Amino acid sequence: MFTGIIEGVGRLAARDPRGGDVRLTIATGSLPFERAGMGESIAVNGVCLTVIAFDAATFQADASTETLALTTLGGLAEGATVNLERALRPADRLGGHLVSGHVDGVGQVLGISEEARAQRWRFAAPKPLLRYIARKGSICVDGVSLTVNAVDAEGFEVALIPHTVAHTAFAHTDVGDVVNLEIDPIARYVERLMQGQAE
Repeated sequence: MFTGIIEGVGRLAARDPRGGDVRLTIATGSLPFERAGMGESIAVNGVCLTVIAFDAATFQADASTETLALTTLGGLAEGATVNLERALRPADRLGGHLVSGHVDGVGQVLGISEEARAQRWRFAAPKPLLRYIARKGSICVDGVSLTVNAVDAEGFEVALIPHTVAHTAFAHTDVGDVVNLEIDPIARYVERLMQGQAE
């Protein structure tokens, strides 16, 4: 589990295709990476990946065909900036919301506008996901926990404060770029419980 509070910004250092899958090498950049461990989970743009090798400045992770097909990692170019977060520890503060790192779909940046010192970002989202996105609820965009300010039949809007823009890959994201989306997992469980009552 993760919180959606980005710990560091890194970059995709290399892609190594391996029989349909891809081994990714991630340069950890500003991510605190002391006491890293084999097999630990790190969210890369909101996608939970397992560390299979590492050194002081990089780690490697395998991305399956499903991960490549259902997230933005399949089209991520070498050198691209990525958001990084290590897995939540039981004693950590939960500053964002509970995030699994299991991406629900891919969205797209539709617009960015200035709003005082903040920026208002509008995203398109797949229609099946929009039912789970609620005003003042939480959503994870490229691994960042954000509060939804508005939602309609086509997409949703969030406000990014200057700190968020400066300390995440949003500083390198533009209109037209694709992003990973993970809805608040509580919405899925509520829907499943409601389905059980209707049966």
